[in-house]
Amino acid sequence: MFTLYCTKKLLDRIRHPVTVPEPASTHLGNWYATAASVGRRFPEALKGLLKALDLPAEFIESEIEGMGDPVYSKTANRSVVGVMNEFAFLGEGYRDRNGLIDPLAISLKLAQTPCSPLYKGAVFPDRAVRDLVNRGGVDSTPSCETAKRLT
Repeated sequence: MFTLYCTKKLLDRIRHPVTVPEPASTHLGNWYATAASVGRRFPEALKGLLKALDLPAEFIESEIEGMGDPVYSKTANRSVVGVMNEFAFLGEGYRDRNGLIDPLAISLKLAQTPCSPLYKGAVFPDRAVRDLVNRGGVDSTPSCETAKRLT
């Protein structure tokens, strides 16, 4: 199980019951979302991204199996929403200027974008997730939430 922290706009669109956030049953933890269909699209999209980052198959399967049905909750950190908005802006730029139209290609490009909340560690989201996998545990710093971008 995992919690999707949703913006008010998204919660109004999906009309899912809002509950208290649940502890995640995955190593990558809970996620932030802005798109209505993310609950059913996200696990497969994440699986493709983690495969493209060449992470171990055992880790990927463990994450996807642990996701089950999402729990929806209000956004808990406005800074994360700000970083998500910045990544959305960058994603549009990569699409418009570089011709990237495949969501996976855009995600991989964004994963190589420095992220200020990660400056105390890996700096880049792709490196942060690899560090997490290599340590074999969950990073306890909330800044890892900012590396997660869902559209």
